[in-house]
Amino acid sequence: MPLYHKLGNFPKKRHTQFEKPNGGFYYEQLFGTEGFHGHSSLSYHVHRPTQVKEILNSYSVEPKIAIGKNIKSLLFKGFELKPENDFLDSRKAMLVNKDCIIGLAAPKESLTKYFYKNADADEMLFIHKGKGKLRTMLGNIPFEYGDYLVIPRGIIYQIEFETSENRLFYVESHSPFYTPKRYKNQSGQHLEHSPFCERDFILPNELETHDEKGDFLIKIKKEGMIHEVVYATHPFDVVGWDGYNFPYGFSIHNFEPITGRVHQPPPVHQTFETATFVVCSFCPRLYDYHPKAIPAPYNHSNIDSDEVLYYVDGDFMSRNNIEQGHITLHPKGIPHGPAPGAMERSIGHKETHELAVMVDTFRPLMVTEEAMGLDDGQYYKSWTEAP
Repeated sequence: MPLYHKLGNFPKKRHTQFEKPNGGFYYEQLFGTEGFHGHSSLSYHVHRPTQVKEILNSYSVEPKIAIGKNIKSLLFKGFELKPENDFLDSRKAMLVNKDCIIGLAAPKESLTKYFYKNADADEMLFIHKGKGKLRTMLGNIPFEYGDYLVIPRGIIYQIEFETSENRLFYVESHSPFYTPKRYKNQSGQHLEHSPFCERDFILPNELETHDEKGDFLIKIKKEGMIHEVVYATHPFDVVGWDGYNFPYGFSIHNFEPITGRVHQPPPVHQTFETATFVVCSFCPRLYDYHPKAIPAPYNHSNIDSDEVLYYVDGDFMSRNNIEQGHITLHPKGIPHGPAPGAMERSIGHKETHELAVMVDTFRPLMVTEEAMGLDDGQYYKSWTEAP
C-alpha cells in the first residue's frame, strides 16, 4: 500500500543522530521489504532491537496434508472448529500451497503472554466474530466484526480481545498484500472508480513506548517452525517512525460494490492482490438491472485457479444450505456455478445482503487433516439434479 504514515518523534534527516533527552541515542532500524528496494519504514528504538538473550525451544507447525492433488469440490463447516485458549494454538491451516496458508482460528484468550512475529509471511486476518485491539511495535489498531487486518511479515504483535467468542479467517502470504493496480494511478493514489480509497484504511495509532529490560518471550514463525526467543528489552520500545511498511486495517463494510446491467465477474469485487492470489469481498449490493438479467452467477470453469469462498453473513443467493463460517473449495479443472434452482430463484430479485470473502489462488491448494475434520462429505455432489 503506497501510503505514507508516521507516529511519534524522529529526526528531521534519516540516518542521523537522534539524541535522548537525558543523554545517549535512540537506535534506528530499517523495516523493509525486497532487500532495500520495496516498501520500508524507519523506526527509532529506546534500546537496540537486536538483543537476543536465549533461544528456548523450536518446534514444527507444518500443516499435515490429507489430500495433496485434489479434484473434488469441498465444503468445510468452519464454526465446528473448537475454540482454544491460546491464539497460536487456535490457528488451524485448512488449505495450503507453496504461496499461502488459508486457515481458521477461534481463540478464547488474548495474545498477551508472549509476542508473535511471522518472519515468513504477510498475514491477513479477517474478523468474523470479535472485537479488540491489535497491538504492534509500530502502533495499535482497533478492530471489530468485518475488519481485515493486514500485518506485514516481521511485525511483532499482540492481540487483545474484548470478547469471549472470537472467530477469524486468515491468510498467510509469501508475497505482500497490495490493493489492485487497476484501482490506482501511476503514483499509487486510488482512482475515482476504485470501490474504496485511502480514507477507508484504519492506520496505526496510539504508539506504545516501553523502556523495559527483562525477559520478553517472542514466538517467531520461520520455515514452518516456531522458535521461542527471549529478547532482553520490551519489543514495543519505538519512540517514533515513518514510512510505507506498516500494519493497517480495512472494513469490508467500506467496500462499495461495482454493479452493472448484467452480472459482473468476480474481479469487480477484488480487494487485495498478491503475486500469487487475489482476495475479493462480496458485499450487500443491488442486483443487475437489465430487464432480462439473471442475478445468479453463470457457470464457470476454474482453469487457472482454485477458488475458496468463506461465507460471513447474509443470504448466499447462489448456493443451497450455506451457513455462517462455511468454506467452499472449487478446485481448478472442473466447472462450478449456482446450485440447482438458484438461477431460477434469483430472477426478479433486486438486491442481495450476502457478505463473503473469496481467495483465488493461481496454484492448486492441498487440503489439510484439520480441514477434513470439518468436511461435510457431500458438497461435490450438490450440483446433481434430483431424478
